[in-house]
Order: sequence, then structure tokens, then C-alpha cells
Amino acid sequence: MIKIKIFGSTPPCVKCKELERRAMNVAGKYPDQVEVTKLDVFSAEGDKYGIMLTPAMVINDKIVSAGKLIPEEEIEKAVKRAQEV
Repeated sequence: MIKIKIFGSTPPCVKCKELERRAMNVAGKYPDQVEVTKLDVFSAEGDKYGIMLTPAMVINDKIVSAGKLIPEEEIEKAVKRAQEV
């Protein structure tokens, strides 16, 4: 199972919501293979990765982006790379 974690603010900002939406769209292409979780950047989980900027995305414990909204194509490429590992 590939785990995508979206870190954002609470309440979520527009960019955080959009990154989560894009990740969910990509996850929809891989039923039962990709799980998306939304987390607060100020949580213990956020501290674990040292994330300082939102929105941020972590795939299988690897920071993919922080402080920017990445396109769905880039998210899908990261998911495919994670499948190869």
C-alpha cells in the first residue's frame, strides 16, 4: 500500500485543499493501492518530517513537496516511482 500524507494548516487553506483533491484523484486511479491521509502540519507527524511549509506531501515517508502546489501528473509520477521500490 502506497501512503500519501498531505500536511496542511487547520483550518485548511485553499492550496492545502487543492493538493488533497489532486492526491485523491491520483489515488482513484489505483484502487486499493494508494491511501491518502490529511494531517495538520503542527502535529507530531508533521514534526517527524520537519515540515515547515504548507501544503506538503509525503509519499511512503519521503517528502515529495513542501510549500507548493504540485500538478497531478507529478503526484502520479511519484506514486509510480513508489510502486517500483
